[in-house]
Amino acid sequence: MSLTIRLLAVPEAAPLLRHAVREHLGAESADAELCVSELLANVIAHLGEGTPVTLRVTGRAARTRVELTDPDPYRQPAPRHAAQTDESGRGLALLAAVSLRWGVRREPGGKTVWAELPRA
Repeated sequence: MSLTIRLLAVPEAAPLLRHAVREHLGAESADAELCVSELLANVIAHLGEGTPVTLRVTGRAARTRVELTDPDPYRQPAPRHAAQTDESGRGLALLAAVSLRWGVRREPGGKTVWAELPRA
């Protein structure tokens, strides 16, 4: 079972992607929805609105994998330690908190940031 969506990274896409993930995964989707929102927000913040991305959600017996691919192989996400008063900088910490593991895969013409989530 897999879901693939190609779109432009714009803020208005976040609720549409969360809805698609919820429809695809059902009741177990909350952590995956959070991951998708944070990954999309990172692309918008660091590569700019309108960047083409591909979302993939795949499921196996014990895990769900969320992937977001963008066209920039060089700009790698780096976790930050946000101060209490910072309004941003917590996205990768949230990703790490809800996932079993996460990482970045460089590939020709882009990179994929992925997270594996436990399934209930």
